[in-house]
Amino acid sequence: MLSLSQRAERIAQSDIRTMSVECERVRGVNLAQGICDTPVPAEVCAAAERAIESGYNQYTRLDGISALRQAIAKKMRSFNGIVADPENEIVVTVGSTGAFYCAFLSLLNPGDEVLLFEPYYGYHVHTVEAVGGVPRYIALRAPDWVFDRKDLEQAITPRTRAIVVNSPANPSGKVFSRAELAWIAEVAQQHDLFVFTDEIYEYFLYDDARHLSIATLPGMRDRTITISGYSKTFSITGWRIGYAVCSERWAGAIGYYSDLAYICAPAPLQHAVAAGINALPESFYQGLRRDYKQKRDLLCQALAEAGFSSRVPAGSYYVLADASRLPGRNSKDRAMYLLENAGVAAVPGGAFYHDDSGENLLRFCYAKTDADLQEAGRRLQRIAVRS
Repeated sequence: MLSLSQRAERIAQSDIRTMSVECERVRGVNLAQGICDTPVPAEVCAAAERAIESGYNQYTRLDGISALRQAIAKKMRSFNGIVADPENEIVVTVGSTGAFYCAFLSLLNPGDEVLLFEPYYGYHVHTVEAVGGVPRYIALRAPDWVFDRKDLEQAITPRTRAIVVNSPANPSGKVFSRAELAWIAEVAQQHDLFVFTDEIYEYFLYDDARHLSIATLPGMRDRTITISGYSKTFSITGWRIGYAVCSERWAGAIGYYSDLAYICAPAPLQHAVAAGINALPESFYQGLRRDYKQKRDLLCQALAEAGFSSRVPAGSYYVLADASRLPGRNSKDRAMYLLENAGVAAVPGGAFYHDDSGENLLRFCYAKTDADLQEAGRRLQRIAVRS
């Protein structure tokens, strides 16, 4: 009898997308999905138009156009402190999720265990599972989302192959400290592990937070796959331009799988992102941090006034808030109650945990217009009035 593969039977639509669909149904304010309802830089839009009109609409090299790889190499050197050869150590991918998928296919074997910090980003876990890996979890303890080195060491088994780091983190907003990254680096070298690091929110930092790429720590350059992209920074989540930076030993296979799955990232949009990296001044990134800090503070204040306690995030553009005061058996019930009664969509906290640790939490995204955030605040007051 015909049936789905065993792999496909384990895959379900993410709660993030489910809540976006439900939000459309009730015409609510969507603070669930990190869509980035903020303007695309004019320089990037103009460059996309020029690229299309100039005929850059065909396949590119599997690892991306030279101009973009050169621009990424320049950015990696100046911002991240990583020197990478644009010809052999940078692979342009279909979003950062495409980079993760191809890197996991290249470097993990079925049955390999991969350590993830929890709360985690669901796509990381599900991509590990999709390639036959086995996720294992290290708890980050609220409210500061910290872990002990012994927690990391105790999670290692003979089958451990890799560690996933996401800093700044989705959904917690945690920015890993230098000391924490040093612990991870020491354990990775002691046990000969890969580190896959998701740095897609590297420009979204607030207050005194600073971004550090783990690949810059001693002994980590050749075992780290640094993954990022411009979906968030340029507000182009639908364009799907990401990249992986790593040793030439690994980049060739990652590029092969990217070619096999996607052929290449969208050609004219590669040209547009390259132009944006080269053209936008430091003031753009300073403005990004300033504007998103204001959005963060606006949402956190609205949540506090509505009775949702939360830790103000140090990075990314999400807030995990305590929603235990809402009725429901679990976080999905609480998210639906909030949507139905206030018209505000959030992601159930259970989407970010392998057990019931997130059932009293909801994740809110503030990559929205100020008008939408203000409207969400007014709607959240409906919940506050009822308590």
